Amino acid sequence: MEESNIYLVFSKTGTWLSTSIGLVTSSPYTHVSLSLDTNFNKMYSFGRVNPDNPFSGGLALENLYSGVYNNPGCKCMIYSVPVSKDQLALLKEQLSEYYSSDINYKYNFLGLFGVLLDKPLKRSKHYFCSQFVSKLLIESGIYETSKPPELISPTDLMTFPNKEIIFEGLLYQFTKLAHSPALLHL
Repeated sequence: MEESNIYLVFSKTGTWLSTSIGLVTSSPYTHVSLSLDTNFNKMYSFGRVNPDNPFSGGLALENLYSGVYNNPGCKCMIYSVPVSKDQLALLKEQLSEYYSSDINYKYNFLGLFGVLLDKPLKRSKHYFCSQFVSKLLIESGIYETSKPPELISPTDLMTFPNKEIIFEGLLYQFTKLAHSPALLHL
């Protein structure tokens, strides 16, 4: 079976929301995004639609080199996860459906409290980052769990099987490595 890799990008950007989530959860990383390649200029998640407005949450197309990721203290960890060609095709199809849709998806702020209370709060057209990423991974057959996506945190996704950590540290350190031949051939 021929395989490809996808990438889970965990971060703690230092924004007020990231700091608040970190204080409540004690998690080293408070956000997760999905990338299909090692360029990391297209990362899929739910977060800030406008990096300058903390209340503009929704379906976001992120770039590891701009927006909230420019904070000097931004920490990140990147996992490489092997996937089959069929899983990758299904994942791409799902992403295309979300990102080409006219639906105005919103950030699921209330769902964050559901995670804390261990009570899933499923809201139509509303997601938080790990809810969205885990839903994609579950529905494409990449991730198996008994937990509903509404209760999955970035910390839960850090226990992903068959992963390889390709980077952990301050993001500015990664950007120096971003164009190295070793990283480009992962």
